[in-house]
Amino acid sequence: MPAAKQSVSFVTFPLAQIIARDLGVREAQVESTITLIEEGATIPFIARYRKERTGGLDDTQLRKLAERYEYLTELQARRETILTSISDQGKLTPALERALLSAETKVELEDLYRPYKPKRRTKATIAREQGLEPLAEKLLAGAGNPERLAASFVDPAKEVISSAAALEGARDILIERMAETPNLARHARESVWKAGELSSRLVKGKEADKFRDYADFAEPLEKMPSHRALAMLRGEKEGILKVGVGIQSRKAETPREVITRICKEFGINASGSAGAKWLQETAEKAWSTKLAKSGASDSLARLKSRAEAEAIQVFSSNLRDLLLAAPAGKKTVMGIDPGIRTGCKIAVIDATGKLLETATIYPHAPRNDREGALKTLRELAARHRVDLVGVGNGTAGRETDALVSDLAKSTPDLKLASLMVSEAGASVYSASQLAADEFPELDVSLRGAVSIARRLQDPLAELVKIEPKAIGVGQYQHDVDQSALTRSLGAVVEDCVNAVGVDVNTASAPLLTHVSGLNATLAGNIVAFRNENGPFKTRKQLKKVPRMGAKSFEQSAGFLRIVGGTDPLDGSAVHPESYPLVERIAKATGNSIKSLIGNTSVLSQINPADFADETFGVPTVRDVIAELEKPGRDPRPDFQTATFKDGVNEIKDLSQGMQLEGVVTNVTAFGAFVDIGVHQDGLVHISQLSDSFVENPRDVVKAGDIVRVRVLDIDIDQKRISLSMKSSTEAARKAPSRPKERTRNKVEPHAKKSREASSPFDVLNSLKR
Repeated sequence: MPAAKQSVSFVTFPLAQIIARDLGVREAQVESTITLIEEGATIPFIARYRKERTGGLDDTQLRKLAERYEYLTELQARRETILTSISDQGKLTPALERALLSAETKVELEDLYRPYKPKRRTKATIAREQGLEPLAEKLLAGAGNPERLAASFVDPAKEVISSAAALEGARDILIERMAETPNLARHARESVWKAGELSSRLVKGKEADKFRDYADFAEPLEKMPSHRALAMLRGEKEGILKVGVGIQSRKAETPREVITRICKEFGINASGSAGAKWLQETAEKAWSTKLAKSGASDSLARLKSRAEAEAIQVFSSNLRDLLLAAPAGKKTVMGIDPGIRTGCKIAVIDATGKLLETATIYPHAPRNDREGALKTLRELAARHRVDLVGVGNGTAGRETDALVSDLAKSTPDLKLASLMVSEAGASVYSASQLAADEFPELDVSLRGAVSIARRLQDPLAELVKIEPKAIGVGQYQHDVDQSALTRSLGAVVEDCVNAVGVDVNTASAPLLTHVSGLNATLAGNIVAFRNENGPFKTRKQLKKVPRMGAKSFEQSAGFLRIVGGTDPLDGSAVHPESYPLVERIAKATGNSIKSLIGNTSVLSQINPADFADETFGVPTVRDVIAELEKPGRDPRPDFQTATFKDGVNEIKDLSQGMQLEGVVTNVTAFGAFVDIGVHQDGLVHISQLSDSFVENPRDVVKAGDIVRVRVLDIDIDQKRISLSMKSSTEAARKAPSRPKERTRNKVEPHAKKSREASSPFDVLNSLKR
């Protein structure tokens, strides 16, 4: 049918045009990228190895392009369904078809479809069945006095028992028509959005507790921050708050403006006649009974959608920072999962992450075996030549860290460096099937110590084993669209893993799963092949792995590194398809490939254009040269640690004005949380992040940053700590003094246990859980 023909045209041409317009890129770039995606290429592969095809679009642009493509594809599928439905009803006019074909949003499409959408039996439906539609048309045309016109439609057989009943049915028909008129529905929705406010009140008989700031609260929809909206909606979900959308008192003229628009749309005049007056009342009822309610419902959905998108973005950004945190590197590490009654669990791993030995010590109450604990630690450190000790930041974390520090001071020949590591998600890994398969004979708590040690050694390699949502660096993660959250976090993990690259001879199956072109099956096959045949010597060997087809090899090879293998290029990010290019460069410069790698003096003199051809464009040549200069370079920052203040182990040890060093654990829309070593993260409100105005906290800090803070306020009972990063003490004293809690320490920024609190700081952040 005609609609199908036009819809195909939309897919093949305007779709790319719309995406190009939205992203501010060329249409050809979009078309090439869509082709690559449809051919099965991953975003990391396209971003790094197909720059000629995409015109150099980076991974962020490509992610947005892919999301927009998915949205428009779904939109098109819905469009075709709607076109078919209306056509089958015999109501598809050329004008309506054009409008449907040009709709660029799902909301716009549904507005157009609403009058034709099959619906349950409504009052208007019943009125039509009673034969009252002609009466509605006459009244709308101003054909005479409503009472007189309605008299002729009285028909007890059809249950129209009076003129009043006939007029009521006619009004139902017109109200539905007015409410389903696309431009009126759109106008009403926008009017409610611009004039509306979200309000909340405490449900009778409920205790406000963490929601006390919202017991009697209202704020304009347009200006409401995402964290506040999600907090109020959480309060309603828990049955503590009653939330609703209303019109701001200062914009009380909004309903009248919408009603005026309805009258104009339907040609209703203000002549003062009985018919005009009846139609005016009908327009008012259309607003109050339909458009106002749908506008409020749509506005609430819009606010929630916007808030969720922002919350997901916050989570994704924090996760990216966490995964790309500085690794300690190939060092022998002792991980300690601290505990009191059950003791502190210890695991020592070698430079490759292999478990060497485990132990349990009881330095704290009730046993207080400090000397025995020191002896065990000393023996383990000496026997395995431990370089670093990572102490979990949970219960008894600071006390255990102090124990290790005392050991380092009393036994300087051990050359021990001690620091605290977040435990967030460690318990999730410990109890997982993955951990059980890896350490079937190991106690769950000892697995946690292994995880702590490994995440110090390489945060990315260890944290990919944990469900991202369990790491705890988001806000309201259980309140947002879970599929959208999973997609976003999955994309972050994929981008991070491929940005760093993977040593195929040491990588775990969970880490390999996130490599471009691989899945769980292939990752498992690679590990099994490695275990059976020994370490891979060349990338070519990967082709022998069961189910490693040409496409999978193409997509993954550049991100899989063979360190110390036969071919030096296999340890770099140079893709095997570009090896002939490197050979040409080596030959032209009179070098061997091995001597060319890292030879900055030679490589810096090369003009990329001299080696570009139909196969390798200038962007690829430039990237290859850059990789040859620093093969296998790690994009993550250098490893560094924060130093917690001695004697400050608990919140009661803090005092106003105290200067401390800490680690940023979480960045939200309203500020940043910092671990200062007291088992309770402090909040640096957005107003306290800098002496200058801060619009977005991430412009100043990110998860994992080591910062200097000043204590502004402490509430021991509520376990709240308010901090400042301002340089001016006087300015800092003017800060909001209501903070919140969380925990995490030094190397990786994780959230630990969140408390349900009551301020804009802690309510909203505690709700992230």
